[in-house]
Parts: sequence; structure tokens; C-alpha cells
Amino acid sequence: MSQTMQGKTVLVTGATNGIGFYAARELARMGAQTIIVSRSSEKCAASVAQIMKETGNQQVEYIAADLSNKAGVKSAVDAFKKNHSRLDVLLNNAGAMFMSRQESADGIEMTMALNHLNYFYTTYLLLDMLKANEKARVVNVSSGAHVGAKINFDDIQYKKGYSGFGVYGQSKLMNLLFTYELARKLGGTPVTSNALHPGFVNTGFAKNNGGFIKFAMGLLSPMQRKVSDGAATSIFLASSPEIDTVSGKYYVDCKAVESDPASYDKAAAARLWQLSLDLLGL
Repeated sequence: MSQTMQGKTVLVTGATNGIGFYAARELARMGAQTIIVSRSSEKCAASVAQIMKETGNQQVEYIAADLSNKAGVKSAVDAFKKNHSRLDVLLNNAGAMFMSRQESADGIEMTMALNHLNYFYTTYLLLDMLKANEKARVVNVSSGAHVGAKINFDDIQYKKGYSGFGVYGQSKLMNLLFTYELARKLGGTPVTSNALHPGFVNTGFAKNNGGFIKFAMGLLSPMQRKVSDGAATSIFLASSPEIDTVSGKYYVDCKAVESDPASYDKAAAARLWQLSLDLLGL
């Protein structure tokens, strides 16, 4: 077991499969105290057991919570704060695509609730712990699907004209607007905020929709990246010493690149920030 992350505490959401699980396992292998968050207690327990066995790191725990709603996020953060006094890395990874419109327990369109408000609220509630460290990082998993997307402020929850792909793209653009606005707000603090595109990875992503989408994802699997390749940038942003002070960047294959021009719209970012606060009742 490498000691690169020895003494550091990492929280990874959506970490029972795919790139979230792989990233959590490798950060644990580097010596980090690793806490994973996911909805299913059974999947969490199995993932923790596997990570411990494969890495030799016994400092691996889980918190079971539904991050698609405000109460679930709050319960996860409360559970974390109850048992931990520090947080070095928050890796916001949980997310999904919904081809038919659904709403969360809070009555929020599900893609926005899970892919954006979850990131926003989890980070908001943990900022005090992150700021208490000499160095800390927020890492947000976005996607190349943000390219060409736009924020539909006139109907942010797509009550009309819902498109699974379109709404997913909007949520990934939200991830970047949030990442960059957070970096601006954290200027002068020890906390950095960066985002990444993992690539088209062979995981269970989108198969929750069943039917044609599940079939199509299966057909496309030969063209998908290995999970290890998809998780590499998450691991890099969570652990690499060379980006200790880098903030407000978007990474692909462990390299900083330009995101879509829409992601740099400061007015849209500020508007989204306030809208998020309003939707969460903050």
C-alpha cells in the first residue's frame, strides 16, 4: 500500500460501482481514510469489504444515504461529521441520467436533484471542515456532455419538452458553473475546486433506464473506456501534489483543458448559485 495519501480523509459519493468505486479503492490503496456514500447499505458494505481486502487498508467506511434529496444529503453529512473531525478531499461523483422525467422526494426534477443539487448541498454543508485544513480539495465529476448545453432558466426543471440527453447535458454544465463559481468564492482559502470529464466509460451508467437505452449501452460497450482509465483523472485531482494550489479548472485525461464557453458565464454561474440556495431553502 502506497502512503501518498496517508493521514488524509477522503469522502467519495456514488462509490459502489464504476469510476467512483475504482477511485475510492485506489485512494484507499494510497493510504487515505476513505468513506464512501451510496444509497444501498448492502452495496456499500460489500464495496467496503472488497476495498479493505484488495488494499489492506482497514480505514474504509460507508454511509448509506439517498443523495437525490435534501434530507438524504443532510443525513450523510451529519453522519460523517459525527465520526470525523477532518476532511481533505470531497469527490462528488454520484450521478445518473433519466430518460423519462422523474422527481425527487423534494419535488425537484431528478437529474438536477442528483447531478447538481447533490454536489452543491454536500459541498455547502462540508465547507467548514474543508476550510479548517491547511489544504483541501473539492473534485466534481462533470462530463463532455456539457458541450453545447445551455441552462434553461425559464424552465430549469424541464416541466415542458423534457429530453433525457438534453437535461443530462444541462446538469453537467451546472457542474462546471458550480465548480468555477465555487473556486471564485474560495479564493484566499486553502480549498481548491476542480472538475473533470471521465470519458465514455464502461460502467452501469444509464442502464437504470432499461429498455432501448440499456440495450444501446450494451452495444456500445466495446467502444467504451476501461473503468481504470475513466477514474484516473478523479484520482489525479484528489491526490496529485502538483495541483495543490490549482483551482477553477476542467481536466480531461489528467490535463487541464478549456470547457465549453457557456461554462465561463459568470452571470449564469451566479444566477445558478442563488437558484440552488433558493431550491434548498438556504
